[in-house]
Amino acid sequence: MAVTAVNHFTVLTDDLPATLAFYEEHLNLKPGARPPFKFPGAWLYADGGRGKDPILHIIAGVEKSRLVKGVIDHMAFSGKGLAAAVPKLKKRNIPYELRQQVGSGTWQLFFFDPNGAKVEIDFDPQEVAPA
Repeated sequence: MAVTAVNHFTVLTDDLPATLAFYEEHLNLKPGARPPFKFPGAWLYADGGRGKDPILHIIAGVEKSRLVKGVIDHMAFSGKGLAAAVPKLKKRNIPYELRQQVGSGTWQLFFFDPNGAKVEIDFDPQEVAPA
């Protein structure tokens, strides 16, 4: 057996509307088809909801006390539009860290979702960083 790609990440939340709004605004992920599970949640798709496979699963109705960081440190996505991403975070007063990776020059933007999950978006080195 061997894996060939990452299929999806799952985030737990006590506030589904806030979590959906966050991922739509900052990653352009939108809810789409999801099996009729017996628990609330959503499956989010890339490319403004036109993506073929869901890349982020949200499980809702989880008690706040269960929203704790585990052994996985963060989830990373490839993105476009660095110059627009940072002002969105600033507008919402979301703390972030932007750094350029040594060697490759890839821009790495780190921030946390409303549930405390750490998100990384990697941008092409040729993108222009905001002032």
